[in-house]
Amino acid sequence: MRRPLMGTPSRRRALQGLAALFFLAYALFALLLWSPPPLASSTAQPGGAAGTRRLHLDAGDAAARGAPARPSKSAHRETLEAAPSGIVSGLDLGRLNSSRAGGSLRKVAAEAAAAGARVFANLEEKTLSSPLDDEEKEEEGSRCPHSIVLTEDEFRARGRAVELPCGLTLGSYITVAATPRAAHPERDPKIILLKEGDEPIMVSQFMMELQGLKSVDGEDPPRILHFNPRLRGDWSGKPAIEQNTCYRMQWGTPIRCEGWMSRADEETVDGMVKCEKWIQDEKFKESATTWWLNRLIGRTKKTALDWPYPFVEDRMFVLTLTAGLEGYHVNVDGRHVTSFPYRIGFGLEDATGLSLNGDLDVQSVFAGTLPTTHPSFAPQKHLEMSPIWQAPPLPDDPVEIFIGILSAGNHFAERMAVRRTWMSAAHKSSNVVARFFVALHGRNEVNLELKKEAEFFGDIVIVPFMDSYDLVVLKTVAICEYGVHAVSARYIMKCDDDNFVRLQSVMAEVKRIPSSKSLYIGNMNYRHTPMRDGKWAVTYEVNFNN
Repeated sequence: MRRPLMGTPSRRRALQGLAALFFLAYALFALLLWSPPPLASSTAQPGGAAGTRRLHLDAGDAAARGAPARPSKSAHRETLEAAPSGIVSGLDLGRLNSSRAGGSLRKVAAEAAAAGARVFANLEEKTLSSPLDDEEKEEEGSRCPHSIVLTEDEFRARGRAVELPCGLTLGSYITVAATPRAAHPERDPKIILLKEGDEPIMVSQFMMELQGLKSVDGEDPPRILHFNPRLRGDWSGKPAIEQNTCYRMQWGTPIRCEGWMSRADEETVDGMVKCEKWIQDEKFKESATTWWLNRLIGRTKKTALDWPYPFVEDRMFVLTLTAGLEGYHVNVDGRHVTSFPYRIGFGLEDATGLSLNGDLDVQSVFAGTLPTTHPSFAPQKHLEMSPIWQAPPLPDDPVEIFIGILSAGNHFAERMAVRRTWMSAAHKSSNVVARFFVALHGRNEVNLELKKEAEFFGDIVIVPFMDSYDLVVLKTVAICEYGVHAVSARYIMKCDDDNFVRLQSVMAEVKRIPSSKSLYIGNMNYRHTPMRDGKWAVTYEVNFNN
């Protein structure tokens, strides 16, 4: 008989112990996955609101993994009641600590929350007039000129800049008559780095910029459009034109024109290419005599018509910048040169100044078709301060669906259009609640009007951070928090202020879902990858940092 090995039972017990530890660790890991982290206190939130409650599932439902345990029988409105005037979202912004790891997006969100807290604190201190007594303010807001004319001396006296008090609107244009200076030796390290003994580079370039209001102290104002012709001194050794935007001292992806027409498959701007061609093909060169002779006798082949680089040293040009439907267009001496599509986060009304700097002598500036009123004073023309459009108070009982509407601070007309259409039907239903979610605007006048609008209509929830397209996700989170805590809704829907919601169709779809099932309706593309080009491009740096 073979003698059994002495170590076998101990090894078996050890393996059993390891297996038990593995299953215990797995159970703890699964528990952590299904339990959302607690929210920090909202000490940074304006108004000193108490900490918000987190989303949770009842124990029985969590074990069965059925539909979420909503709606609650009673709404949790502690944060709503503690907020100033009951119009501030209970979203806890205290979690957005920029010192924590989490990428650049978390830092931007934390800075926007801190700036929003300061703005809202100042807003609370201001005395607001009645929403129905704004005739004097309307007259004050209509002082923006329809056109602006500056001579060379006036332009220089204003610091080589033109103020556009009410920004731009569709069809606005700015015409500049100027002369590029001759190239000069450049030693500025911001432009060229010279090694010891190197000869300076000859440079001639200028910058035309549409600028916005400074959003943060200590930073340059945002550059809504940076138009930079480089006659000489570009790294390529050839003339070029660069166009770009800059927000919070961070430059976007440039559009560079080097003399070749944009590709045929590239997106156009109002039907115009982003870059026109100014390099002449050698095979199409011909003398003036030959060109006239061919024209008289009738040419048998089509010749491409090319233009030279639009800017020449010591030669005056006339440039016109026009605001189109999809972007800005630049014409020089009567012909189209470049187009720049509007970028997300910048509106026409934000372009409140034009500056011209660099190797350029400006003779005159003319701006026309300008808006005579700024959107901050537009409420008097768009809002109908009638009690029939006021929202009813939040119901005490749970509701079937809560609709959060994303809106911008100066979208007074859009919100009024929603109130007059489908939102009025939502107010008549006891199972539907709809509210606008708006962040703070860069202009104090807009915030003052927004607060008056919110207090009168009772259908606006202010998310207390400075508005930015990159932080739309925070508005979405605020909608979810509000729908669960303040409204206690079974379903939550998000839309924009330019959408028309067919309530009957939405409610019919919701009622088809069994009570034991969950529902999600949206664009679920599991194979989607980030777009690296175009309007919705996401850079690799954003992916890496966030």
